[in-house]
Amino acid sequence: MKLQLIEEDLREKIKELNCLYEISKIISKSTSINIQTLHDIIVCTKNAWRHSKDAIVEIHVSDYHLSTSEKMLESVFQSSFITINNMQSGYIRVHYSCQKYSLDDFNDDEQKLLDTIAIEIGNYIEKYETLKRKATLRRTIERMERLTLLGEMTAGIAHELNTPLGNILGFAELIKDNNLDPEIDSDISIVINSVIYSREIVKKLLFFSCEMPNKLELQKIKPIVVFALSFLKSNFQKKGIKSELIFTDENIAAKVDSVQITQVLFNLIINAIYASPEKSLIKIIIDNNDTDLFIKIEDEGTGVPDAIKEKIFEPFFSTKPVNYGCGLGLSVVYGIIKNHNGEIILQNNIPNGSIFTIRIPNPVLLDVTIPLV
Repeated sequence: MKLQLIEEDLREKIKELNCLYEISKIISKSTSINIQTLHDIIVCTKNAWRHSKDAIVEIHVSDYHLSTSEKMLESVFQSSFITINNMQSGYIRVHYSCQKYSLDDFNDDEQKLLDTIAIEIGNYIEKYETLKRKATLRRTIERMERLTLLGEMTAGIAHELNTPLGNILGFAELIKDNNLDPEIDSDISIVINSVIYSREIVKKLLFFSCEMPNKLELQKIKPIVVFALSFLKSNFQKKGIKSELIFTDENIAAKVDSVQITQVLFNLIINAIYASPEKSLIKIIIDNNDTDLFIKIEDEGTGVPDAIKEKIFEPFFSTKPVNYGCGLGLSVVYGIIKNHNGEIILQNNIPNGSIFTIRIPNPVLLDVTIPLV
C-alpha cells in the first residue's frame, strides 16, 4: 500500500515536471501574446492535476479570459495571481466541481506548480508588452525625426511663398478695382480666390512647422467651443447633422491659445462632418480632472481603417478627393496640440465612427464671477 502511494506521488511529480517543460516549450515557440498560446498553457496545466479529467482551468489576464470548459458550475478552486510589471494583472485557477470535490482534494505541490505557472505567464506577457512598447517608442522617435526635418523644410518653403503670394494678391485686387470688363473681372476673381486659398495652405504649413507663435492665456473653454460650433452651423445644416455639446463643468478653463484651439476644433469637426452620414450626431465633450483638460469629438461616420491610423497625422496624407483638402488639417492639429504640451488620441466609436480625444495639461476651474475671455 505504501509502495503504491510512493509510485502515485512519483507519477504526479513527473506530470508536474512535464507540465513545466511543455509550458516552457509553448512559450518559447510563441512570437506574440495570443489566445492560442494561453489556451495551450491552460490545457497543459489541466493535464498536470491529480484529477485532471474533472479539472477546469481558467485564466484571466490583460484582455484575455479563457477556460478549458464552457461550463463553469459552482466549484472549489486553487488560484494564483499573475503579476506583470510588479502589478497584479490577472489570475490562473484550477476548478473542481464542489458537488464531487472539496479543497482537501488539492495539495501543496499543485499550489506551488500553479504559482510557478503564473510566474511563467507573467514573464511571457511582460516580455512581449515590453517589446511592443519599445517598437512603439522607436516608431514615435522615427516619426518625430521625420516631422522635425519636414517641419524645417516646410517653414522655409512657406516663408518663401508668402512674399510672392502677397504681391500677386495685391496686384490682382488693384486690377479688379480698376477694371471695367466683366469677363476680366471674373478671371481676376478666380485669381484672387486661388491666391487666398494658397495663403491658407501656407498658413497651415506654418502651423504644422510650429512657426506660428502661440499666445497661451488662462481662459474659459466654453466660449471657444461655442464659437467654433456657431461658425460651422451651416456645415451641420447642409447634411442635417446634429451636434451635442456636453460640459462636465461649464467653468472649465485652461492656459491655451484660443486662435489655435479654434483651428483645432474647426479641423476636427469639419472632418467629422465630412465622414458622417446625414441626420447623424456629433458629440463634443469637455471634461477635466486635477491635471488635464479633455476635449473629445465623437462622430458616427465611416471611421478610420486600422491600416492608416498611424498615418493620419502625417502632413499631406489624405483620404479625401483632391479638391477637398491638401492633407494638412490633422498635421496642423497635431502640431498645435504638441505646442500645448498635450496629445491627441484616435479611437474607434462603437458601433460606427471615430473618437478624437485631446488632452491638454493643467486645466483650471475658474470661479463663475471671472469674466469670459
